[in-house]
Amino acid sequence: MSYEGKNSETIALHTGWRADETTGSVAVPIHQTTSYQFNDTEHAASLFSLAELGNIYTRIMNPTTAVFETRLAALTGGVAGLAVASGQTASAYSVQNLARNGDNIVSSSHLYGGTYNQFKNNMHEMGIEVRFVDPSDPSNFEKATDDKTRAYFGETLPNPKLEVFPIGEVAEIGRKHGIPLIMDNTSAPLLCKPFEHGAAICTYSTTKYIGGHGTTIGGAIIDGGNFDWGAAGADRQPSLNTPDPCYNGIVWDEAITPNMGPIAYIMKLRTTILRDLGGAMSPQSAWMFIQGMETLPLRMREHAKNAQAVAEFLASNSKVQSVTYPGLTEGAQKEKADKYMSGGYGALIGFELPGGKEAGSKFINSLELLYHVANIGDARSLAIHPATTTHSQLSSEEQLSAGVTPGYVRLSIGIEHIDDIIADINQAIDKAS
Repeated sequence: MSYEGKNSETIALHTGWRADETTGSVAVPIHQTTSYQFNDTEHAASLFSLAELGNIYTRIMNPTTAVFETRLAALTGGVAGLAVASGQTASAYSVQNLARNGDNIVSSSHLYGGTYNQFKNNMHEMGIEVRFVDPSDPSNFEKATDDKTRAYFGETLPNPKLEVFPIGEVAEIGRKHGIPLIMDNTSAPLLCKPFEHGAAICTYSTTKYIGGHGTTIGGAIIDGGNFDWGAAGADRQPSLNTPDPCYNGIVWDEAITPNMGPIAYIMKLRTTILRDLGGAMSPQSAWMFIQGMETLPLRMREHAKNAQAVAEFLASNSKVQSVTYPGLTEGAQKEKADKYMSGGYGALIGFELPGGKEAGSKFINSLELLYHVANIGDARSLAIHPATTTHSQLSSEEQLSAGVTPGYVRLSIGIEHIDDIIADINQAIDKAS
């Protein structure tokens, strides 16, 4: 039995698990096992044929991981989830589940550097073309679409450009053509709920805010259950509407949707891509993410509150050349931020000091409280210089397209006391000026 609440604070603590039926344990146990005993040969056959759902092998599913998947899906408004080894695994699998050799997707050019490189180079080597477009004009997605386009992809709050993605506008274009919008919502869990605006799939690097403590690597893919794969048709979405040789010729939408509900996408992903490529999340990692998720609603509120205060401090500081933060934008950008970031503007801030790369480096090296690490979403405040780290594999032109200038510094504001955060940033600015 589990409690299916409607409020995020309650869902984060109760959904998917109440207590162990045998021991009464309230905490979710770590099911550290590779495999599971079948009742008999008929039971085993039913599981393998998908006549019923159950545990077969931990690479495919695990009871601890299942609680995490169920809880995260409920928090995001989806119908089912799949936990994977990392955020990079999530972005790759979300696309590979739909696109095959010779197909393409259309993606925002405003991406995390690792995702941009994965799409530009690794996907290309797999035979999947990724067409990058500027998301500031949603019609660019339609212009880049052809009969081999299987998905659109964007980041809610692209790191480090921090211009909120036009979720509803792009999702509407996609649905007109039978194309789902996949949203990487890593930077804005709970603050933005992409499914409410028409996105079909969400991906997360759970390493970031969902874990929150910088201890564990993981990723997740959530199925919104709101995309009609059958109506999209075999020509537009062949992966879900034509016989799949990876699973005995099953036609996923026909076999799953009428019998199990709108989870054809996630079922195909679990039983083919995850099963065959193997990027599974360990039960220990899933347990760690369950602990982090319990405080996610509280932490996100504090992250956003602190970040707003830091952004306002930076904007008022005469030694700062420019500040990038959704809550400080104006005009159409501010309207978009207000529309999609209804829970707060996030914890990421970019800024630039006069003096470019040298000043940015001196600022980083002068920090005492903030950590200099290649991560976001920790409870601790973090800082980094993207041009020489996270986006260093991109060309100068690609860096500028992603919002990275030579002196740009990115902050991930944590949940320390706001006075201490600002004091450390202020003293580092003074030393860099």
